[in-house]
Amino acid sequence: MKAIQFHEAGGPEVLRYDEVPVPEIGPGEVLVRVHAAGINPPDWYLREGMKVMPAEMRPALEFPLIPGTDMSGVVEAVAPDVLGFAVGDEVFGMLRFPGFDGRTYAEYVAAPASDLAHKPAGIDHVQAAGAPMAVLTAWQYLVDLGHDVPSPFTGQVHQPVPITPEMTVLVNGAAGGVGHFAVQLAKWKGAHVIAVASSRHEQFLRKLGADEFIDYTTTRAADVVSGVDLVIDTVGGPDSSRFLTVLKRGGTMLPVFFAQYDPEETARLDIAVSNIQVRSNGPQLAEIGRLFDEGKLQVGVDSTYPLSEAVSAHTRAAQGHIQGKIVLTVAS
Repeated sequence: MKAIQFHEAGGPEVLRYDEVPVPEIGPGEVLVRVHAAGINPPDWYLREGMKVMPAEMRPALEFPLIPGTDMSGVVEAVAPDVLGFAVGDEVFGMLRFPGFDGRTYAEYVAAPASDLAHKPAGIDHVQAAGAPMAVLTAWQYLVDLGHDVPSPFTGQVHQPVPITPEMTVLVNGAAGGVGHFAVQLAKWKGAHVIAVASSRHEQFLRKLGADEFIDYTTTRAADVVSGVDLVIDTVGGPDSSRFLTVLKRGGTMLPVFFAQYDPEETARLDIAVSNIQVRSNGPQLAEIGRLFDEGKLQVGVDSTYPLSEAVSAHTRAAQGHIQGKIVLTVAS
């Protein structure tokens, strides 16, 4: 079969379109013919050698590596102990995350059945492949964590804040993968949603349910917003603390990307800060799938590339300002 591999860490150019063996399945697994694979930040972190992590925390990588966690496809074979899936089923999932063994940039993948759900009939394979990591991240932050594993960043177990109709939720980086799902899930729960992104994304986000829109290139959210109950910040970075002042006392800050907050400042403002490490969860995807079928969730697709053009897809990802998700098409 064909797959994307890299034999050394580096830029997009290290990705190679190679011939590799079809994987064998073990207990609890199904073999899936991949129709589409979603691209996520951990894919390029891995390709770069996990430079986003402190040197002392970086895992030892064994090359070659096939990247990818998200996929949608059709079941080709099922291990004898697997229940609930059969040959011919359309499935989608985020495989073996956190970890580096998803290997979805390929024509076939051995997938843990526990990481899979039946693909919603209302979306195609490209849309389904774009959903898992981003929508599970938003879901586990905002709706249901689904596990009791402490965050590796804080050592604490995240407790999602129940979103109710009287609440106001601000989403920073609202047009990206996690952001555009966070907008929709907060709206589904009845919140008043403020989306922060660049102006080119305004119509996209308003169609997804954003009640207010702030163009961060012209307006600082802190200058025009206050009294927010919850901020989900998908951008992070050294300037994340600028969003603390938009929160009311007793509000909650949910940083998705790496961000540091002064504990004295958050204590003074009575703001809770919590984060997670998203984890694979097939049953949650099955629940989320019903929202796709009911038309309550949509997948934004920024662009698609054939599997053989993964270099171009990663180059596009490096340019930023993505609207929704980038997806590799594998089988027709």
